[in-house]
Amino acid sequence: MIEPGKLNTLEPGQKRRKLALTFGALERDIDGIPEKGNEYSFKNLPRAEYTKMLVKIVMNDPELPSDAKERLEKLLGTNPFDVSAEKRACNLARNSLLSIIGTFPAEWDLIIAPHKAPTDENGIVKNRDFFPGVCVYAEDIRSPFNIGSIFRSAEAMGAEKVFISPRCVDPEHSKSLRSGMGCVETLGFERKSVEELVAYSKENDIPIFVLETGGDDICEFDFPERGICVIGSEELGVSPEALKAASYGRVSIPMKGLKASLNVGVAFGILMQKWVESLSKKNAD
Repeated sequence: MIEPGKLNTLEPGQKRRKLALTFGALERDIDGIPEKGNEYSFKNLPRAEYTKMLVKIVMNDPELPSDAKERLEKLLGTNPFDVSAEKRACNLARNSLLSIIGTFPAEWDLIIAPHKAPTDENGIVKNRDFFPGVCVYAEDIRSPFNIGSIFRSAEAMGAEKVFISPRCVDPEHSKSLRSGMGCVETLGFERKSVEELVAYSKENDIPIFVLETGGDDICEFDFPERGICVIGSEELGVSPEALKAASYGRVSIPMKGLKASLNVGVAFGILMQKWVESLSKKNAD
């Protein structure tokens, strides 16, 4: 959060971007799901009053359309100015700013509902609905945005666990948390070497397979009901050690493009959708 007075020292474009980000953070705080480090923290100023001050700054923007200004003014006059009015004011102000800037909310800017399920001592949600034994092992992923995206897809599609390699980027990096949209905290993770992953696989009778080029077509691959899928970095792919550990085989995504290249987060999302389709079909049979 930024002090309102500091906003007046910024250039117009920078001020609009900072305001848009702040309104997004306020919406999350109102919903009870603030990002770590972005909780509302001005002790001597109620959050609702802070929100009103920022909205008034937006209303003074010379490029703000008159209809948006009228709607914001009406919202500020709401009595009482409760959390519902506060959130609507934040949302309208943020989207009005983004329209002036000429962009749309980034994927990480979307607001998600707070988790109501009970959590354990580590903050991991206890009662998620997931496919037992469906796991992913992220090997040496270096981009925090990619690892956050992997967590988000894993949680959305019902993976039980996420494992990461010793050299994988920290999922609790601020950029990972941002792109993960709360899923890093919801799922949690365990760091394991390939050797430790193999031991876990044998101990729990969960086979390992890899997403890599040169494997079986994903449309024909016989996905296991329980398994650990290894995904590697975009630059180097899955390591030779992980390939050797993949007793269940290798699956590939066929591509027609000249580059024949997919972002690792996108590739993992495609794989999870196919895996879930397979599980749903098997459960139906």
